[in-house]
Amino acid sequence: MRIFALSMILMCWFSVAGASAFRVGDQGSDVAEIQGQLASLGYDVAADGDYGPATAEAVKAFQVTQGLSADGLVGPSTYAALLGKSMPEVSRGTNYISRRVVSESMNYLGVPYVFGGTTPSGFDCSGYVRYVFAHAGVYLPRTADAQYECGYPVSTGELVAGDLVFFSTYEPGPSHVGIYLGDGEFINASSSQGVSIASLYSSYWGSCYIGARRVM
Repeated sequence: MRIFALSMILMCWFSVAGASAFRVGDQGSDVAEIQGQLASLGYDVAADGDYGPATAEAVKAFQVTQGLSADGLVGPSTYAALLGKSMPEVSRGTNYISRRVVSESMNYLGVPYVFGGTTPSGFDCSGYVRYVFAHAGVYLPRTADAQYECGYPVSTGELVAGDLVFFSTYEPGPSHVGIYLGDGEFINASSSQGVSIASLYSSYWGSCYIGARRVM
């Protein structure tokens, strides 16, 4: 019975790992090629190989022009329409957990901010991050300053989807945390907007950004 259960888990994992669409959280040269073609067509996206929300929005806009389902995913039909060739196999590899984190984080857009909140009825920043990562099988401490001690530091130029980004807001040191999505954007539970997407380079967040950590 245990062998059968393990077999089913592995089958599910490989089914996801071999999923035939590029999506938010994916990275690599294939993504950069998609982004480059979108950029050449006039869409506002950087060919950085990091499939974030801005890339998904550009894909949706392109899909609308082609009469395709505007889901923001680059499957075989969208890939062929965009690049004029057959789509390669999508390899998840070590990026699989990062993609799960990003996908899970998007499920709670609009959830209100609640100081001390740790559930989908209301989150604070670190409670949100901890909840999202736990659902992807990665367990983090409760507070932003403790999360800042996890993993290892990465520079802004090395950021990939799923990295933690930290800010000094209401007190010195790491007092706010979010999840990097790619395209210079991150998702966080902010006191003013609840769970929402923001730009790492906005005047506010850029001024209080103090660093990033990779925990996967």
